[in-house]
Amino acid sequence: MANSSALPLVELAEQFAKLPGIGMKTAQRLSFFVMNMTDAEAKEFADAIIKAHSTVHCCAVCQNLTDREICPICDDLSRDRSLICVVESPKDVTAFERTNEYKGMYHVLHGLISPIDNITPDKLKIKELLSRISDGTVKEVIMATNPTVEGEATAMYISKLLKPLGVKVTRLAFGLPVGAILEYADEVTLFKALENRNEM
Repeated sequence: MANSSALPLVELAEQFAKLPGIGMKTAQRLSFFVMNMTDAEAKEFADAIIKAHSTVHCCAVCQNLTDREICPICDDLSRDRSLICVVESPKDVTAFERTNEYKGMYHVLHGLISPIDNITPDKLKIKELLSRISDGTVKEVIMATNPTVEGEATAMYISKLLKPLGVKVTRLAFGLPVGAILEYADEVTLFKALENRNEM
């Protein structure tokens, strides 16, 4: 932002620029947009950020984000508890739920194994997944990580941990192009990928 701008406005733009996909020009536009808000609107905006940050946490079962102890999906007794779909992030759960076809459970890893980024298996929610398998309810685990190097490595790593437990491990049949991000896939593509999954 130009030096002629007030320092608090510059600092606000710098905060917006930290968000994914937001460059400095967009950050500046957002900052000026905020300045055009009424005091009440600005407070409501700030309060929403603080409330989300302070009340949303990981579900005790699936590790998805929720403001309750157990998320609504895990709390839904009509869902198939013998099937767990393992995804990288909460955004992927939202993508699958949009299909209205998947009726199983989820498990959110909160990342992928990536030695370059210093993300090792112990930094993911893998031990929580393994503890869910121990009671014998789960019959199949669908590895639905993105078809990237990190996604494939994570799927293979978890598959090797699950196989000795007698659980069927499948991988999405990616009619999705390699390198695609699940979050941006349409509902039909995701449903077909689920329908045509393969055993690992």
